[in-house]
Amino acid sequence: MSHHLFLLSPSDTPLYQLTHHSTRPAQSTASALSSNLPSWSASAFAGTVAALSGASSISSTGAQGAGSKSGPIGGGQDRHVVQMIANASLDVIEETMKTNGAMYLKSVEKFNEWTISAFVTPGNMKFVLLHESKNDDGIRSFFMDVWENYVKTMMNPFHTAHTPIRSVVFENKIRASAKKYL
Repeated sequence: MSHHLFLLSPSDTPLYQLTHHSTRPAQSTASALSSNLPSWSASAFAGTVAALSGASSISSTGAQGAGSKSGPIGGGQDRHVVQMIANASLDVIEETMKTNGAMYLKSVEKFNEWTISAFVTPGNMKFVLLHESKNDDGIRSFFMDVWENYVKTMMNPFHTAHTPIRSVVFENKIRASAKKYL
């Protein structure tokens, strides 16, 4: 089971992204999208169906700064599909922000097996997490840890606000938090 975290600036520029693979067992690997399609279409478009449904396996673990192009997050097409899902959820997140005054917006949208949870800071930074299982308390605690580490990074005089985060210390703390709560 994997979790994909995106930190987005107030102008929706990606500043940090992380893919975390949990050691906890996944609930189900069957694809709802491919099971509803006729057999000829599922076989003819197997790669596309698998990528859109999130059913294909993601084999590499890695964090990637927003500006770097090396090393796939989820390998090949999966990385781009996950980024597309996160970006597509931004409109729903902003609609939810208008109606809900809380920072932790819980589950704002669902795309096949992926549930999108969001956290919005007072400075309008958006933390977006794509996940497959429900774990509201763990996700809330994870977002609070990410926010704390983000604030500490912004207080660093050598870091410019709203630029990609490439700190090894930040990455290690986020990975430890993901391992603890997700």
